[in-house]
Amino acid sequence: MSHEQPDNPLHGVTLEAVVVKLVDYYGWSKLADQININCFKSDPSVKSSLKFLRRTPWARTQVENLYISTFSSQK
Repeated sequence: MSHEQPDNPLHGVTLEAVVVKLVDYYGWSKLADQININCFKSDPSVKSSLKFLRRTPWARTQVENLYISTFSSQK
């Protein structure tokens, strides 16, 4: 059953890994420019961002879509 989601680019990638990779790539300020949410603007941290994103589906979707659009062409 290891082929349940072969076309899902986020399969096996944790939300924490997504946030860390985006922060490494963009930095907090440019990430806040890309996705206008306060957890990226005001005293940002991975921990606070994860807490917010886990409770806010629309924001999580935006973060996941940015991750896919940024890194899918680099594979």
